[in-house]
Amino acid sequence: MSDGFSGRDPLLLGIVPEQHPEVFQTAATFAQRLNAPLVCAYVDEASYLVEWDPSRDTHRLSLHPEKDDADIAAVRQGLKGRITELAQGSGLEWTLRLLAGDPARAIGRLAAELNASMIIVGSPEPGIGHRISEALNGSVASWLSHHQSRPVLIVPLAKAVQARHAHRAGDEMDEDGEDGSAAS
Repeated sequence: MSDGFSGRDPLLLGIVPEQHPEVFQTAATFAQRLNAPLVCAYVDEASYLVEWDPSRDTHRLSLHPEKDDADIAAVRQGLKGRITELAQGSGLEWTLRLLAGDPARAIGRLAAELNASMIIVGSPEPGIGHRISEALNGSVASWLSHHQSRPVLIVPLAKAVQARHAHRAGDEMDEDGEDGSAAS
């Protein structure tokens, strides 16, 4: 497979529209430190794989007949613009690939084909909608971490981690901001 990376094993980043920039920035930092190219992969879950051709975008058919190629082209342009913006001035060597089907399996297939040295994904987003989706479909990060022979880096979102810590700390505080222990 040739992505023009002159024999260097890339890092593979699972990317989604409106993903927190922290995930891309973490992947970009690792890629630069390792002098590795970064392959960003978006998986269109609303389509299924018809033919696997790792050197190009996958051949897919939509599960929603009303969804056309213009929709996926708009997603591609949006992702390319966002990646370009985030990578600006960094000298990072990157490419964007669009895949189809189950996100975890599609990313796993591409990682094997590219001989990616690492897969990087964001942690599941907070919120009830994401929790329901994860319960029904499973977590991409979890599946990859259990079914890959290569390292999988799951990037936690600092704001989500800070919010959880603040919530836990708030549970231990009373309304006045004190810890509730009696002074003697």
